[in-house]
Amino acid sequence: MFHRERPGAAAGVARTLLGPLVLGACGNSVGAASTLTLGVITPATTFEAPDMNWGNESPYNQAVYDSLVQASPTGVIESQLATAWSYNAAKTVLTMTLRTGVTFTDGTSFNASVAVKNLEAFQKGTSSNASDLISMASATAVSPTELVIRLKQPDPAFLTYLGEAAGSQESPKAWSSPTAGTVPVGSGPYELDTKATVVGSSYVFTANPDYWDKPEQHYSKIVMNVYTSATTVLDAIEGGQVNAANTFDDTTIPQIQNAGFGVYPLQLNWAGLSLFDRNGTMSTPLGNVKVRQAINYAFDRAALLKDMSDGYGSVTTQVFPTNSPGYESSLDSYYGYDPAKARQLLAAAGYPHGFTLNMPSVSAAFGEAAYALIQAELANIGIKVNYTDYQGAQIFTAIFAPKFPATYFTLEEDPIPWQLAEFLLTKDATFNPFHSTNSTVAGYLNTTQLGSSSQAAAAAKALNQYLVQNAWFVPFFRPQSSFVADSHTTVVVQAGNAVPYLWNIKPKS
Repeated sequence: MFHRERPGAAAGVARTLLGPLVLGACGNSVGAASTLTLGVITPATTFEAPDMNWGNESPYNQAVYDSLVQASPTGVIESQLATAWSYNAAKTVLTMTLRTGVTFTDGTSFNASVAVKNLEAFQKGTSSNASDLISMASATAVSPTELVIRLKQPDPAFLTYLGEAAGSQESPKAWSSPTAGTVPVGSGPYELDTKATVVGSSYVFTANPDYWDKPEQHYSKIVMNVYTSATTVLDAIEGGQVNAANTFDDTTIPQIQNAGFGVYPLQLNWAGLSLFDRNGTMSTPLGNVKVRQAINYAFDRAALLKDMSDGYGSVTTQVFPTNSPGYESSLDSYYGYDPAKARQLLAAAGYPHGFTLNMPSVSAAFGEAAYALIQAELANIGIKVNYTDYQGAQIFTAIFAPKFPATYFTLEEDPIPWQLAEFLLTKDATFNPFHSTNSTVAGYLNTTQLGSSSQAAAAAKALNQYLVQNAWFVPFFRPQSSFVADSHTTVVVQAGNAVPYLWNIKPKS
């Protein structure tokens, strides 16, 4: 899978299984001897706020840091360290009123000057999400409680980013410390217990006694144990070693349910083909819309969902998620499975005998069977697929070069249309290596970026319909992501993130 700020591919990491978890009295008061043990699938890259990543690493961040704002489970932006905010008419100046009385664990007070330093440091930092602040031209502290952020251009996703890693706040004094990467100095609900923590394996957090928002401290201690595979996560669940866990895939869901855990599903990604070369500069046939439509008709999506995702998920022919203003339910089934029609379209496009399509593969990540299925479906309509296999991240270098006109991948589905556009559709989007665009798409994108909420939503719907009808992509299905929890724990999943936000994991009362 590929994600900027969303859950990435399950990476191999070291871990050590600890002893059985200790469950204390249920309740939201940190005075109760309550411990939450989480199973996570990646270690913390760093605890230095300007360099931290989001997605699967978000629990580490949320344990020790507050952000300027926070998102509700459905993505609505709510207050955290900023209590109020507003844009100017051009949507290029964001003014925020900041909370008073907040201190970091080193005694430093949070204020607008500190916020400016954090924003500037994150923009220049090494986080995989550093590009979230690419639109920021400057940040200024007008007063201790007034922060003004100027943007180079309107960015409809900017507030969302300020509720993620980009908006996290740490005492700037910590950055000059030799332990900057391992000892966080935040104002968040918990503090990292460095003595009890085994870096890369198990991270232990204790409640911050001076936290300003006590109702958000649901436990007196949180332990985050790192696991390396679906099997080790299952072992921890069956052995009573975790209260809740992220999962690598859905292959072990039946066993997890048999262990008494509830499954909290969500759909974060779409799996399918990205037809990059829509102008036919590398692969002439892909420049013909009939060819791209033929490829869409070639796939039995229900069968692919069963074979490639154990049936967990839902078929689709659009890249917009169900929680996006641009989503249209009818576009989930725009292309049926119709090889005969696909062959007719190929013939009408001038390719009655098909053609050869070169694509990259990373069989170690997705499995040889997935690529064989795609190859077989396309061969059935006369398209011969030749693969070049890559190891790990090497495939990204090949894709972005670009060396291939199309690829199979599992990619993020951003709920905010402009986020999705910046990832897939704008001329310089990450997954638009051929810089493909046209006046129609550019027009819809312009309204999505600059229009009112209603105008942007209407443009997103029109854009979505255009992309599906003109077959810019070949989505197969939305695979299910599953977060699981025991009977002592209640969870509300987070739109756009593989891990529920920490304050939405609570003990059942």
